[in-house]
Amino acid sequence: MAYAAFRSIGAYIPPKIMTNFDFEKIIDTSDEWITKRTGIKERRLAEDNEASSDLGARAAEQAIQRAGISKEEIDLVICATVTPDYLCMPSTACLIASKLELPPVQAFDISAACTGFVYATSLAKAFIESGMKKCVLIIGAEKYSSILDYTDRSTCFIFGDGAGAAIISATDKKEEAIIDVSCNSDGNYDDLIQTPGGGSKNPCSQEVLDNKMACIRMKGNETFKLAVKTLTSDVKELLAKNNLSNEDITHFIPHQANYRIIKAVGDALKLNDKQTVVTVDKYGNTSAASIPMAMNYAYEEGRIKAGDNILFDAFGAGLTWGSALFPFSPKK
Repeated sequence: MAYAAFRSIGAYIPPKIMTNFDFEKIIDTSDEWITKRTGIKERRLAEDNEASSDLGARAAEQAIQRAGISKEEIDLVICATVTPDYLCMPSTACLIASKLELPPVQAFDISAACTGFVYATSLAKAFIESGMKKCVLIIGAEKYSSILDYTDRSTCFIFGDGAGAAIISATDKKEEAIIDVSCNSDGNYDDLIQTPGGGSKNPCSQEVLDNKMACIRMKGNETFKLAVKTLTSDVKELLAKNNLSNEDITHFIPHQANYRIIKAVGDALKLNDKQTVVTVDKYGNTSAASIPMAMNYAYEEGRIKAGDNILFDAFGAGLTWGSALFPFSPKK
């Protein structure tokens, strides 16, 4: 039987930094208020001439190199993004495959917002275990600065740009395999996090442009309450299903939306600060890119070793949520 192994991690962190003090100059806010509310101190911004595919391709290059594989071995590319290069088509995954100079390969995008990288992990696992694919490149890439209203003081300071990527490939060793992935959604809460304009419901028009309806809108308080409750219960179910406890988790890598959410979920799951990876202070919320960017940060710090058990946990627009549990299994 074929199993799916999580082989490598990579990321691209744009060098341009926007601090809370920079936001003090453009909206009615303060570093103290933003830090207390979210834990964010700074976030990264892509250049004007960079798109999500550019960020994703750079992260993918690093993940491929670290996996020790040739590009010809990749037989599927999945990109999780809600800030694609183009509205509708072509997919950002196709553009990334082209920029990587891959031979013709199946490639497509998924839209699951902040849960996107967990969804991509689930798909890669399914494709490999079914025998359809052997080596999958998954990417979370976001240029959130392209959909922010910088006059909206409730959301504009939360988000940043960046990308992360991983190689997931087939193995016959069960001890290397992804243990489990759980993904869910509930569209009844679709109004909590939206970009209401630009799609088929509210097509591009002067009204959409004037009212900045193609920018993200979020009901923060309602989202916070649901996120803590949902993320906690999802992880508890995943661990119980696999007869594991919090002590079996080496690294807890949650979606980096808000430090208060990360802390509340970690406390509820009895996961300590040493287990928990936090980068929201450095990168802000980078949606589908946040989990791989956080994992890459811990990897480059030397914290993540082969065989460590890693737990992903994410919650995003849709609403979507999901968790993934696996040993980090780089090729020897």
